[in-house]
Amino acid sequence: MRFILIILLALSTASQAQHILPTPQSLKAQKGTFSFGKQVSVSVPDSKSYAVSYLSSMLAARGISVNVTSGKSAISLTVDKNIPAEGYVLDVQPKQIKVTAAGDAGFFYALQSLSQLFPSGTSTTISCALIEDAPKYSYRSFMLDSGRQYQKVSTIKKYLDAMAMMKMNVFHWHLTEGLGWRLEIKKYPKLTSTGAFVSQGKEQQGFYTQDDVREIIRYAANRNITVVPEIDMPGHAEAAIIAYPELSCFGDTTHIKGDAGFTQNIFCAGKPHTMEFLKDVLDEVCALFPSAYIHTGGDEAPKGNWDKCPDCQALIKRENLKNSGELQLYFSAQIADYLKSKGKKAIFWEDVLYSEGYKLPDNVVIHWWNWRAHKNTGLEQAIARGHEVICGTNYYSYLNFPVTPWKGYKESRTFDISDTYNKNPSNLSSSKPLVLGMSAALWGDNNVTESMIDQRVFPRIFALSEQMWHKGGLMSFASFYKIVQDKKSRFEKLGYEFGPGLRSEVPADYKWD
Repeated sequence: MRFILIILLALSTASQAQHILPTPQSLKAQKGTFSFGKQVSVSVPDSKSYAVSYLSSMLAARGISVNVTSGKSAISLTVDKNIPAEGYVLDVQPKQIKVTAAGDAGFFYALQSLSQLFPSGTSTTISCALIEDAPKYSYRSFMLDSGRQYQKVSTIKKYLDAMAMMKMNVFHWHLTEGLGWRLEIKKYPKLTSTGAFVSQGKEQQGFYTQDDVREIIRYAANRNITVVPEIDMPGHAEAAIIAYPELSCFGDTTHIKGDAGFTQNIFCAGKPHTMEFLKDVLDEVCALFPSAYIHTGGDEAPKGNWDKCPDCQALIKRENLKNSGELQLYFSAQIADYLKSKGKKAIFWEDVLYSEGYKLPDNVVIHWWNWRAHKNTGLEQAIARGHEVICGTNYYSYLNFPVTPWKGYKESRTFDISDTYNKNPSNLSSSKPLVLGMSAALWGDNNVTESMIDQRVFPRIFALSEQMWHKGGLMSFASFYKIVQDKKSRFEKLGYEFGPGLRSEVPADYKWD
């Protein structure tokens, strides 16, 4: 009888621990349970670590206070530099919980897993288990488009919290668009006084001061998240050109209104003062953002104006370039070289690979995105040219695409969580040395306002975070989706709204807006 009880307890423990998302690499059930009292002692290598404040906050929600001690403790955090940077060992025993990691990131992720061991309700007893874990990729990104649609600082923090719970570590912040320039640049005040207000749609006005940015960077860093800004160039520049028309080829301030499109009016590559302007902007960006990466766009840049611009054509001739396509390579190389001089890497969308000729510097990272139009071309070309790659294709990691048709999203531009889990091109079937990681994106096309974001992000983002973190094969979709559904109540209590995950779950009268 005792043997049967032990087996049942082990099965219960394994089942509970397997409900951790993203799924740990190794999990072993152990006998017994650990019960928290009203107060728990914690020993840590650094009492100022964010792991301590996170643990305190997590346990306070269950009425448990934390007492930091240097002696014997119920929960111990120990440094082991042999563990991978973001990896950890979480050993829950009946009398003590031991957490081992190389540093703050590992401790933080261990505590995220610990938080999921608590059963629903108010219970303060968890089953014992041994978890050894480390991520599949070092770059696990979520992008929010603040260019087309402005979001409040509190909203951005909300999604940083969600990222942290899903062990995502890069916030890709799309800050400039044809519809709005959102980042304060001290040297060019009209970028925000004018460029942040060029569109009149709902939630399309506003910008972030440099103090706002510092606050968000600090908030993200406390959750092991790096903020990577995107300053789009040479295309998607209409808002900046409206503020400073001299940055364009012909001083034309024609711009787009209320939609996600783009025009021929891009930054002029041939005028020296345009490059001076962009370098000035990057000076402030690099000083503001500690990230090793700066995303500089490069997608969807029509060359019609460059083809007719005397300054651009003169530069093409002077540098012995073939055409305006190669001029974008030259332009991008100048930007990347400038960032390299500041110790930064430049991320470009795959569009910079569509032309040949001028060689891009070795600090260029390619963001592979346009699977709908070019399938694996971006990935293959980047690797062939020796560039690191971030995989984030528009099928199936663009979370602005709804599950069923809505506005500009026809049937061909929809997907559900099973598509993401089973068919995502970004989830490569085999490892490639130059692949840094994966990304997910929430674009603002068709006026996706703040109140519409949750129902698009949840629950599909669970599939993406699982693919970013978990090494090896995935469990069956049915098993995975059951766990996701079990997470719903926890996230709803934290203020997140789930939309339908599967097409079959979408009511006939469901409104994506």
